[in-house]
Amino acid sequence: MKRETAVTDIATEFLTVRDLLRYAVSRYNAADLTFGHGTSSALDDAVFLILESLHLPIEDINPWLEARLTLDERRLLVERIDTRVDERIPTPYLVNKAYIQGVPFYIDRRVIVPRSFIGEILFSERFGEDDELALIPNRQAVGAVADICTGSGCLAILASQVFPNAEIDAVDLSPDALEVAAINVDRLASGRVNLFGGDLLAPLEGRRYDIIISNPPYVDDEAMADLPDEYRAEPEMALTGGFDGLDLVRRLIDQAPNFLNDDGGLLCEIGTGREALELSYPSLPFQWLDTAESEGEVFWITAADLKRTN
Repeated sequence: MKRETAVTDIATEFLTVRDLLRYAVSRYNAADLTFGHGTSSALDDAVFLILESLHLPIEDINPWLEARLTLDERRLLVERIDTRVDERIPTPYLVNKAYIQGVPFYIDRRVIVPRSFIGEILFSERFGEDDELALIPNRQAVGAVADICTGSGCLAILASQVFPNAEIDAVDLSPDALEVAAINVDRLASGRVNLFGGDLLAPLEGRRYDIIISNPPYVDDEAMADLPDEYRAEPEMALTGGFDGLDLVRRLIDQAPNFLNDDGGLLCEIGTGREALELSYPSLPFQWLDTAESEGEVFWITAADLKRTN
C-alpha cells in the first residue's frame, strides 16, 4: 500500500502531459537509465511511454502537452515511470508495444524487444520492385520465405507485407516466444505466416525458400557479462551467442544451402561480429547492407555462393 499511496501523492501534484513528461525525463536522467529498445534518449523514451500509455498517436507529443489528465491517468503514468526507473524495465514491456517500420507489435517479457535493422532493409531499394540491381529484383516472384529465430514474429510479418505472394514460415526454439508471435500473426499476417517450434532450420526439413531471414542471438560472452539491467530484463536465450557471438550464425550459414532455392539468399543480422565472421569464412563473399543506424551488422549472401563454398 505504501507504493500506491506514494504514486497517488505524486500524481496529485501534476495536471498536464507536460508535467508528467518533465517528471519522467528528470527521473530518467537522475537514474542514468540505459536506452536502446526503440528509443535513444531519456526524452524519446518518456514520450513513447506517455503517448502509448494514453493511447495517443506516437508521432508527436506537442499537440497534447497542455492536455489535462484525469487522476487515474496520472496515477498510471507515475506508476509506469517509477517502474521504468526502479526496476530498469524497458518501456516496450511496460506498454506492451514495439514498432518496426511503423507497424505496432504486441510484446511482453516472454520475447526480446524487436529492434532489428532487417526491417529497414526489407523495405529498402535493395529489395525493390523490378530493379535489376536489387538483391531481389521482383518482390512478386518470391514464393517462400523463412524467418529463423522469429521471436515476436515481427520480421516474418514484415516479410509478408514486402513479398505479397510469399508463404512465410517462422521458427523459434522458445515456446513462450511462439505464443507471443501467434498473437501478432493473428492480428497482422492475414493467414500467411506459419509458426514452427524447433532449433533453427530443423523443423523445416524438406522445404526450400527464396529467402531465409534471421536475427539470431549474437551477443558474445564478454558483452553478456556487462549487459545493463534493461537488457537483462529480456530472455537470455534471445541474446546469448557464445564466445564470439556467432555460434548460431555459423550453424545457420552451414545449414542454409540445403534449404535455399538456387536463386535464393540468406539475410542475417550479426551485430558487431563482422570481423570474426569473415575470418571464419574467408572464401564467402558477404554483402554488407548498411542502414541509417548500422554499418556492417547485416549481411546478404546468395545460395549460389553458399553452395560453392560448402
